[in-house]
Amino acid sequence: MLLDSNIIIYATEPEYDMVRSFLAQQQLPIISIISKIEVLGYHQLTRDKQQKLELFFNSFPILPLSDTIIEQAIQLRQQRKMSLGDALIGATALIHKYTLVTANTKDFDWIENFNVINPVISL
Repeated sequence: MLLDSNIIIYATEPEYDMVRSFLAQQQLPIISIISKIEVLGYHQLTRDKQQKLELFFNSFPILPLSDTIIEQAIQLRQQRKMSLGDALIGATALIHKYTLVTANTKDFDWIENFNVINPVISL
């Protein structure tokens, strides 16, 4: 499964035990390099939060971008308006046939043959 940026953020917040419990029950999740850029690139990130997030990122494999992912992201954006980050993360999940774990299922529910889980409401 591929973790969306919002799940990574929630997993490091004390009030989201359900997300950490969900992740602990899964096989080793994967992270897109795009999520790392989105999360660590937040302009108001505190040093403490940055350290927690960097520890989180160091615990999981991170997938790089590839030409195939880029082409898939282009196709997604040609079909419907979506952010570049969502297109690249969605394309990564599609190409690698991963279920996407996200709190924003509505951003992806229109994509055919695409599995999405929201652990924030699923538990």
